Amino acid sequence: MLIPEASNSAIKVDTTFSYILGIEVILLMLVTSTMIFFVIKYNRKKKETPENIEGSMFLEIIWTAIPTLLVIGMFYLGWRSFDIIRFVPKEVMTIKVTGRQWSWLFSYENGKQSDTLNVPLGKPVKMLLTSADVLHSFYIPAFRIKEDCVPGLETYLWFTAEELGTYDIFCTEYCGLGHSGMVSKVIVMPEKEFDAWYSAAPAAAKVSGLKILEEKGCLGCHTTDGTKKIGPTFKGLYESRVTVVTNGMERVITADEGYLKRMILKPGVDIVKGYPNIMPPIPVTPEELNAIVEYIKTLK
Repeated sequence: MLIPEASNSAIKVDTTFSYILGIEVILLMLVTSTMIFFVIKYNRKKKETPENIEGSMFLEIIWTAIPTLLVIGMFYLGWRSFDIIRFVPKEVMTIKVTGRQWSWLFSYENGKQSDTLNVPLGKPVKMLLTSADVLHSFYIPAFRIKEDCVPGLETYLWFTAEELGTYDIFCTEYCGLGHSGMVSKVIVMPEKEFDAWYSAAPAAAKVSGLKILEEKGCLGCHTTDGTKKIGPTFKGLYESRVTVVTNGMERVITADEGYLKRMILKPGVDIVKGYPNIMPPIPVTPEELNAIVEYIKTLK
């Protein structure tokens, strides 16, 4: 396969896929060649005496028995793949996954949060999935796992990562304008390295505004380098003159500290002209809010 088989379920899923695909290719060739043969052999000719062709019990048994066995084989392999994906071992690490427009948030049992999924090599991990807004779908191609994230409902999946490396995470359910940018990474680490990351205390000195923007999913719609996305860029925003729409009326304001805080806490009040009113309020602590504002101030 072109995509790595990096989890315990990948080989079984690929085996099932290859089996079904192989049968489909063989049947396609068989049916097509038989059809062409019949067209050539039994095409209508002038002055040909019709012939009465009797049925064949042997052929009827063959074309009933063989498809039945093939379908039973498909069911067996499919059940093996389903079984390994859905039935979770007793000893697992549990990680909560929250899908939101348009980013992922991973919350660990010790309270640690990250916008990337860090997991240990060779240890089973159970993912509890939900959505903060609309329907999303959590998909890791290299692990051959996919499950919907539904608002108000908790779904699950599990895996054991078997190859070190960094692998893509996608949303495969259309969820709005930023759907194509709702991507993240799963980082598979050696167990000792993961334990060190997992137990490391967060830096107490200064909260990183950039890190908070990443964890809250803000960079799914905004940028820090001046390029345009779904929302306006943060670069050069502070103390700039911004045209906004307030209660249906256009006005020009200065993007001072008060505006930056209002933009985060009440994004629907002053809508930047030319951009859609789709940003939800961002839940932040006063410390996080100040850290974000101070970081945006540095983006000249």
